Amino acid sequence: MAVSAKLVKELRERTGLGMMECKKALQEANGDIDLAIEEMRKNSGLKAAKKAGRTAAEGVVVIKTAADNSAAILVEVNSETDFAAKNEDFLGFANKIADAAFEAKNTEVVGLLDSEREALVQKIGENISPRRAELLEGELVAGYVHSNNRIAALVALKGGTEELARDIAMHVTAVNPRVLAPADMPAEVVEAEKDIIKAQPDMEGKPAEIVEKMMGGRIQKFLKENSLLEQPFVKNPELTIAKLAKAAGAEVVSFIRIEVGEGIEKEETDFAAEVAAQLKG
Repeated sequence: MAVSAKLVKELRERTGLGMMECKKALQEANGDIDLAIEEMRKNSGLKAAKKAGRTAAEGVVVIKTAADNSAAILVEVNSETDFAAKNEDFLGFANKIADAAFEAKNTEVVGLLDSEREALVQKIGENISPRRAELLEGELVAGYVHSNNRIAALVALKGGTEELARDIAMHVTAVNPRVLAPADMPAEVVEAEKDIIKAQPDMEGKPAEIVEKMMGGRIQKFLKENSLLEQPFVKNPELTIAKLAKAAGAEVVSFIRIEVGEGIEKEETDFAAEVAAQLKG
């Protein structure tokens, strides 16, 4: 049956779904808006599940911090596109996930607030997925979120101030250290780096003792460049992070950094082929 534009508009306002979807639901419900909503709710799980098959590698990282700075949590929530990641409803959902995870002190966020997630999938039209969370506790914990909400870090200090912890967290987002101190670098990473150094052209034909000496210097350089405490502070390269903290009467205890999409294998889509397939279908 034909449905009025007024009914379609009302259903859109009540559900947040697309115009064509609302029009179809009203036609199937013979113009009964409440029945249309009921049927849409029944079908929402199926539609959300279909969308869940698509790769969600964009999104945001959000932080929730205790009022007394004794703990904080980083949460990554993914979407399919950067456009959706800027949606106010999506950002609100991501912050709700962070609030719930922090309150429970639980880093298992997959499946958290799933009914709200499914409703948002319906509204935005993209797969949305709370992916991971990291909790950091300590004497003083503060964090920093990069302006695009894609990278965030937490830092725990002994002594010092919230401002210092936030500055160091900002450094972590920018420089991406692998470990806190050189001694923390995993042995397998060091061995892999040694193999890379040995294979470099300027090592060829040199006596073993010379190779070892050169490799030792380069490994030390590698460790300094990848250890937070040894890195020059981005705001003042004259100071290492260790010296910065010491000057403030503080000690850096630990840090966490999350970047959106790390480790997710994105699908390479042939857009033209996808459109052609949809037209055929």
